[in-house]
Amino acid sequence: MDSKNLAWLIRRHGIEMTHLSQGSHIGAILSVADIIAVLYASVANVDSENPKMVTRDRIILSKGHAGAAIYAALAERGFFPVPELKTHYKNGSKLSGHVSHKGVPGVEFSTGSLGHGLSVASGMAMAAKLDGKPQTVFCVLGDGECDEGAVWECALTSNHFKLDNLVAIIDHNKMQSLDYCENTISLEPLAEKWKAFGWNIITIDGHNHSELLESLQYAKNNRNGRPTIVIANTIKGKGISFMENNILWHYRFPHEGEEYDQSLKELNVIKPDNCIDPYVNQEVQI
Repeated sequence: MDSKNLAWLIRRHGIEMTHLSQGSHIGAILSVADIIAVLYASVANVDSENPKMVTRDRIILSKGHAGAAIYAALAERGFFPVPELKTHYKNGSKLSGHVSHKGVPGVEFSTGSLGHGLSVASGMAMAAKLDGKPQTVFCVLGDGECDEGAVWECALTSNHFKLDNLVAIIDHNKMQSLDYCENTISLEPLAEKWKAFGWNIITIDGHNHSELLESLQYAKNNRNGRPTIVIANTIKGKGISFMENNILWHYRFPHEGEEYDQSLKELNVIKPDNCIDPYVNQEVQI
């Protein structure tokens, strides 16, 4: 699947899923969509027909509140039926608001309590090294999540053990919860901090698929004895003008009426020509 098509579908499903469930975190889902799309469409070695393949790459979404993005990507890649997405965030659904591996093929680990995903990914990378397995472990973090001390403990440890099969990606949309990251706890200079911990540093436009593909493939293949951090500069709410860089859309969902209608209108404008809207074409019954 083309990564740009998958990114659009992640955004389309994200709008529908949060609208139907009246769930939150659409801003984070939209900002991370391109990162997730390039990983699942072009970079990670995963197989929907064999989701437990021993040599598969691992993808950990440490910013678990954007779980709808992972669910949408997995459904579109054939890990489970697309219509299941409409159960997201509802009682009894496997597709919980924060990403869960319980009963969901392709999800490696349940996350949501921020700051822990990188340590899990680091452990997986170390296990692969000890077992002589070739896979790469990818971990997608939020920038606000980097306030957590466990992130920096893991950064130190991962370099010490030379985990060059570990690639972390920061969805650097510069917002967290109810404020800008810099107003909460200053992260800058972010790249220099990671460099001081011994990581390879790559800084890119997190919505540019060419940059994402080049950097992630390079990081996957660059086994130089150091883990790699890709700082992907993104826009919270990317793709919907009234959500972009608007902190309200961390917790809001698109309400019935003007918000929902305008969201679909704007998404339709940026839809790739060869991409099919599964809701318009009745693939997903609402």
